[in-house]
Amino acid sequence: MSAPARVLVVDDSPTMRGLITAVLSSDPEVNVIGQAGDALEAREAIKRLNPDVLTLDIEMPNMNGLDFLEKIMTLRPMPVIMVSTMTHRGAEATLAALEIGAFDCVGKPAPGELRPFGDLAEKVKAAARTQRQYSQSVAAVAPPPSVADFRVGRKIVAIGSSTGGVEALIAVLQKFPANCPPTVITQHMPPTFTKSFAERLNRLCAPVVQEATDGARLEIGKIYLAPGGERHLQVSGASAPCCRLIDRAPVNGHRPSVDVLFDSVAELAGRNAVGVILTGMGRDGAAGLLKMRHAGARTLGQNEKTCVVYGMPRVAHELGAVEQQLPLSAIGEEILKMTAARKEGTE
Repeated sequence: MSAPARVLVVDDSPTMRGLITAVLSSDPEVNVIGQAGDALEAREAIKRLNPDVLTLDIEMPNMNGLDFLEKIMTLRPMPVIMVSTMTHRGAEATLAALEIGAFDCVGKPAPGELRPFGDLAEKVKAAARTQRQYSQSVAAVAPPPSVADFRVGRKIVAIGSSTGGVEALIAVLQKFPANCPPTVITQHMPPTFTKSFAERLNRLCAPVVQEATDGARLEIGKIYLAPGGERHLQVSGASAPCCRLIDRAPVNGHRPSVDVLFDSVAELAGRNAVGVILTGMGRDGAAGLLKMRHAGARTLGQNEKTCVVYGMPRVAHELGAVEQQLPLSAIGEEILKMTAARKEGTE
């Protein structure tokens, strides 16, 4: 058995520090080695204790969590899990933190919540295991091809991601031109965060990016992100494909689930689809991607070297679901090659 993950808990609220510590201490593979009430205390504790992982509140006195995170990533890169309020403002700040290089995020619990902080302990253990080299920001990417250079075919693109997915999706989607193929995405993310993330992607990318709504038609030049928390995203409608939000129990512990999305794309589009599985913990999406490949779809997986967590892509690769494993920097361009109209006609 490997040594427990050593965690420093940073939050200005003694109550919240105690709750986080209690949740993490219930897992024998996690060891909370210290607490800090602000960035100044945290800086000294990091020097003294050398933790494997930090949990970091965004809103703190003296120096807010985002400013402190930037200093950490510059001076002492390490895995950081952000703890955020489940509000629009909290979501915006958390997404900025994930772009700076935070490992993942969790939402602060609502009063009376039965399972506060959900899978925080699992995220801490995954963060402690990762060998990722933390960077200060999302890497710059080449400008997307112009509309004139890209002739879209008839394929649908389906993408699944989890931990590390914010940076990964930005890197992939910034390669897409404004007339990209219809694209549906399930990213594991707390409720209220996905709307802010869709808005952020829409500002950063050439196509239109929006949170998926029930009945929204799949159109060229549009990207649809599954809403977090309440329902699964599927696609349906052979003659006029559209998004469907389905009330159903969590699958693989997730709602929305990548497997649910991939299963529906396999049934609807078959060989007229491209499936992509990016960085993430667990195995969600692996079986669905295999179903897509068996249905004739092209399939891609992010390679181990460029994943924040090589979990979902690893399982998919081991199942035989992945046609090609590629570094993150190459995935966007490969999707475009697979979905471009052929010279003799559209696919």
